[in-house]
Amino acid sequence: MDLNNIAYCGLFCGGCPNHTGVIADLSRDLRKELRTYRFDKTAEELSKMSFFKEFKKYSDCYEVLGAMVKMRCKNGCRKGGGNPFCKIRKCAQKKELTGCWECGDFLSCDKLKSLEPNHGKAHIKNLKTLKKVGPKNFTGKNAFWYAV
Repeated sequence: MDLNNIAYCGLFCGGCPNHTGVIADLSRDLRKELRTYRFDKTAEELSKMSFFKEFKKYSDCYEVLGAMVKMRCKNGCRKGGGNPFCKIRKCAQKKELTGCWECGDFLSCDKLKSLEPNHGKAHIKNLKTLKKVGPKNFTGKNAFWYAV
């Protein structure tokens, strides 16, 4: 396993939709198709019908898709990708750790708890695996992106 695919927090960058670009690409392609078909005009007309009232929010949807295009993260955590203000990365670097799995406090770390809204306990499960098998034996097959 390339260590650059493992974030300090234990998340697997290779499984991140922002790193793989899958969501950014799909969002970009959908926006292109919507423009091709001038779907803004269709949405405007559909929004006048009671059973298609949701199309009144079409421009918001299009704007969100644009934001999703910008979520692409070409570099993993170790190469400066992700949140530039990540307290977890800064802490691990300050302690000169390869990753949080080397820290005896990762199970009770408040910094790691900040990941729970987006990842559940995936990072903790990954850190336990990393601690047990080491980063060389950690693969995308045994990595979690979201877990309860």
